[in-house]
Amino acid sequence: MPVLNQFIGRDTRMGATVVDGGVAFRTWAPHAHDVFVVCDQGVLSSPSAHWTPDPTDRLIPLGDGTWTGFVPFLADGAPYLFWIRGRGTSGFKRDPYARELGTNPPFPNSPCVARNAANYPWHDAGWRPPAFHELIIYQLHVGVFWAVDAFGKDRRKSYGRFLDVVEKIPYLQDLGINAIQPLPVQEYDGDVGLGYSGLDYFSPEMSYVVEDPTELDRHLATVNRLLAVAGQTAVSGKDLMSGPNQLKCLVDLCHIHGIAVILDVVYNHAGGDFGDRSLYFYDRQWQGDDERSLYFGHPGWAGGKVFAYGQAPVRQFLIDNATFYLDEFHADGFRYDEISVASNFGGDRFCRDLADTVRYHRPNAVQIAEYWNWDRAKAVTPTPDGLGFDAALADGLRIALRDVLHQAAGGQSAHISLNRVRDALYSPPAFPAAWRANQCLENHDIVRWDYDNHAPREPRIPAVADPTNARSWYARSRSRVATTLLMTAPGIPTLFMGQEFLEDKPWHDDVRFWSQFLIWWDGLAQDRVMADFLRFTRDLVHLRRRHPALQGEGVRIPQVHEQDRVIAMHRWVNGEGKDIVVVASLNENTLEDYRIDLPWPGRWHEIFNSDFYDDFPNPAVIGNAGSVQANAPPGATYPHTARVRIPANGALVFEREV
Repeated sequence: MPVLNQFIGRDTRMGATVVDGGVAFRTWAPHAHDVFVVCDQGVLSSPSAHWTPDPTDRLIPLGDGTWTGFVPFLADGAPYLFWIRGRGTSGFKRDPYARELGTNPPFPNSPCVARNAANYPWHDAGWRPPAFHELIIYQLHVGVFWAVDAFGKDRRKSYGRFLDVVEKIPYLQDLGINAIQPLPVQEYDGDVGLGYSGLDYFSPEMSYVVEDPTELDRHLATVNRLLAVAGQTAVSGKDLMSGPNQLKCLVDLCHIHGIAVILDVVYNHAGGDFGDRSLYFYDRQWQGDDERSLYFGHPGWAGGKVFAYGQAPVRQFLIDNATFYLDEFHADGFRYDEISVASNFGGDRFCRDLADTVRYHRPNAVQIAEYWNWDRAKAVTPTPDGLGFDAALADGLRIALRDVLHQAAGGQSAHISLNRVRDALYSPPAFPAAWRANQCLENHDIVRWDYDNHAPREPRIPAVADPTNARSWYARSRSRVATTLLMTAPGIPTLFMGQEFLEDKPWHDDVRFWSQFLIWWDGLAQDRVMADFLRFTRDLVHLRRRHPALQGEGVRIPQVHEQDRVIAMHRWVNGEGKDIVVVASLNENTLEDYRIDLPWPGRWHEIFNSDFYDDFPNPAVIGNAGSVQANAPPGATYPHTARVRIPANGALVFEREV
């Protein structure tokens, strides 16, 4: 079909846009002699080596480095590729803005697929994401999180799909988290790589898409059951036929069940192995013997290439990607992978433009930066002095708590560094607010299996707490203490998949070794320890959500006794009155009649006791019969004290009676 110059101009959207009567195309190729759009299925399926494009398929140059054109009679689902005649080589290229890739022929020779952005029937009109300081995030990998067949048998020997995650929405809702953070879902190189080697930034990962009609019917029934429970109208099989719509369905169902979706995006580098149809070779040019990529500079990172942040269209491409996921997929924010790399390679202007644009576009979309440079607060310092992101990953509390657990595993006589935990419970230096620190004990990086060293980068929490037996009383009780401190500390807490039920295996997305790396869901039925720990985590998450003091800025550590292995933390919201005090002990003996500093006199109710969850309900729980009384004499920090019974390796949470 010939390319027409109707319905096009410099305001035409980049990529392929389905409109009434056809599809409008636009692409950036400033060095190209010619750009053609090829829509013939026969040519796309098996192009001849000697094939050349028809002159009538040539796009129209607009004089700004972009090419555009309108192809009539095309519709949603139409395959296409660009064919570029450049200064380097000529050939087929995938559209950098393609909304989906086809599977015939398979990747990397896939055609792009034109998709109508408005053909999913959203149900989330009334959705509002949580306030940033209220977020409790659950990080997962779509491919290996959860997948069973029609008979309930684990089928994660192949990747799970977006619609498999849908099946776990009731579980996540019951757990109490209010946001999920999938590892990158954009199309990336190969099936193994955690998602951080992206190639096609606007297209969902094909491995996460259900194509088999029988399997799709099974998922459709699950989707409609969840919609019915929420009082929403059903969707049809046609609504779920495309990969983008399956991801939209996951986001949609999360929203109507009270869960935000924060996407993990990789704007510091792209790729691992680049095929010649990929972004790396798009409109490449030669300067002498030097090959220059349009989108990338020379520096390499993590096996790929760093973006050329000095070029305005490259910066715009990445910013367009963020606003695309906000608009078309209703994303609730982003975790920006290793944004410090972008900063180190001349990307500060890009970071500021990205943060400002996303905030202007969607003020309630959280922006969390992974920024590991020495000047950590730069990431969350407002522009123009800083990069302007809302929050940043913090590692102080994670490192301090993991070190303390490792030390405690040395036995009752070992010294443990609770002063480091005390320091880490305060806001990181120069952070504008405590909530801006994104805290965790585990994440995809640190508990991942390292093939080079034949070991996990770091053990999971129960294996740190007791390296000899991750199911022992020592492992589970110390893990409860660490998790309690994470969930009651200032900041935005994040759980990594399986952490909530004491998974001790490392993880990886290499499904060839699935039994060694994937979380053991069957343990919730077969392993009492895992089931009890899940109940503990669930109650703790709900505790944080119920009490504003645990989400607020107020924090003080009134006492630390390293010899006794006890630390106390005071949390509050100014003017609210319902102060919280958390008492944590890694002492292997019960502490009787132990004096704890309290800021106010009167009764303090014991609202949480980690010891209650050992062999739940613990028939011999050590506690304080529901409350303690604060009175004289004064403590070292506060004017009042209470005598408290602290269980061995236990954590208590007290709320002031008002």
